[in-house]
Order: sequence, then C-alpha cells, then structure tokens
Amino acid sequence: MKENNVLNHFDAAGNAVMVDVSEKNITHRTAEASGDIIVSKEIYKRVAEGLIKKGDVLAVARIGGIMAAKQTGYLIPLCHPLPLDKCAIDFLTEQTDSGGIIHTICSVTSDGRTGVEMEALTGVSVALLSIYDMCKAVDKNMTITNIHLETKTGGKSGNFQFRQNA
Repeated sequence: MKENNVLNHFDAAGNAVMVDVSEKNITHRTAEASGDIIVSKEIYKRVAEGLIKKGDVLAVARIGGIMAAKQTGYLIPLCHPLPLDKCAIDFLTEQTDSGGIIHTICSVTSDGRTGVEMEALTGVSVALLSIYDMCKAVDKNMTITNIHLETKTGGKSGNFQFRQNA
C-alpha cells in the first residue's frame, strides 16, 4: 500500500488525473490474478467433452482474456497502456457434486514504469465472462466469483502475495 495511504490519482484540486510515471525506473514486473466460474453438471460435462455448440470454450476464453489484458489501458480509466511481454491464461477444472468450477488464472509480464496488476485482473475477468458467454445457451445459472490479485512483483512497492481473509 502507498505510504500514508495517499491516493495519487487526484491532483491538489481533487481532479482525477493519470499518474505521472515518467520519473520512475523501468523494472521487470509480473502479476497473476485468478477467479472462478461455478457451472452446472451439464455445462461442466459439455465443456470437458467439447460439446458446446459455439466451439472450444476454454480456447476462446483464453484468447478473450489475452486480448482484454492487452487492451486494459483503453478499458480502465486512468490506466496506462502497457506493452506486455507475456500474457497467459490457464484453467484448472474441478468437478463438484452440483457441477463444477473452472478456476482461471491470468499471468502477465512487462518491463516498464508501472505495474501489470490491472492487466492480470482484466484478463482473468474477460476470460471468465467469455466462458459465461459461450455456455449461457445451455444454462444461465453460472456464478463468476473470487476474482483477485494472487501475486505481483517489481516496482517501488515491492512484491505482493494474496493472503486469504487478510
């Protein structure tokens, strides 16, 4: 957290501004965010067997998440557009008694003056929304949940590791 909890997206008059990062050093930065979508038994089975009519759900969600991460600076107000060196979306599926959970992880890397946390969070969010969109014809009763930053490295504020219930 910033020293003294000072938010720097506002000027002295209280106007929203883009933070000036021109004086910051270029450092290697990484971020990983994750989130889940809880789905019915029918959706879980169809995704696992590749039987969703729109196509390969996880392949489309992966591309959607990567595309979104690359566009974060144009989607989030006051967020700097960043060149990403790497963006990856990964999925872990978990079958449950009521259906399943598709755990989604977005990892981002860049060398720059500002962090890539927003890119990782945007990537995982759009990947999850893409899963919803691909599966909604089967069942709209899905829940997107638990989106959060897992880790971040680099920059003046140092490293971060998510702690449950912190």
